[in-house]
Amino acid sequence: MKIALFSDGADLVEMSKMRGNSLVKGFTTNPTLMKAAGVKDYVDFARKARELVFPLPISLEVFEDNFAGMARQARLLSSLGENVFVKIPVTNTEGLPSYNLISELNSEGVKLNITAVFTVIQAKNITDGLTNEVESIISVFAGRIADSGRDPLPTMKSIHSLLDKKNHIKLLWASPREILNVVQAEQAGCDIITMTSDLWRKLPTIGKNLDEFSKETVKMFYEDAINSGYTI
Repeated sequence: MKIALFSDGADLVEMSKMRGNSLVKGFTTNPTLMKAAGVKDYVDFARKARELVFPLPISLEVFEDNFAGMARQARLLSSLGENVFVKIPVTNTEGLPSYNLISELNSEGVKLNITAVFTVIQAKNITDGLTNEVESIISVFAGRIADSGRDPLPTMKSIHSLLDKKNHIKLLWASPREILNVVQAEQAGCDIITMTSDLWRKLPTIGKNLDEFSKETVKMFYEDAINSGYTI
């Protein structure tokens, strides 16, 4: 597969393990994952995580809700190291687009990962602001698009076409829900998919013989029933 596999999480011990996996080509995290992992000091974690995964890329997210605050945090995070991509949400919590900020930071040479993208129109407006050919990522939340009952593949394929010949901009399939999404992301032309540890554990099942898979499933049910001491 050509698609780059990124590890998504905020546990430094787990990140260290993933750093040793040759399949891992980068890392992503966000404040929600950091909160779940018990991170207390944001900048301290960011510094340690960046150093831990170097030279692989890591995306670290701003969390201010006003654009001046986002800009300040973005510059600070970017200054931590050359492998840092700064995650900028496509809008703030009021739905105001961050396109001007994206353009401003791009012109300064900040590597960006534009996150929480859901539509082709959003991707088009983001792309229009990435005129400086600095490495950038557009993270489209395909999993959440699917949660709305919509097939994300047409959206991903349209954005892939939008990015044609813009080699400095990578398309990332975010929030995958199942291992099939890895295959779908590759088929849609995505450059990157980011996965949490539960999906990494399932990765070896891609292409597995289905008869063997069926037998293993039956065996699992049987052993669980016997070990539980059930009788009928």
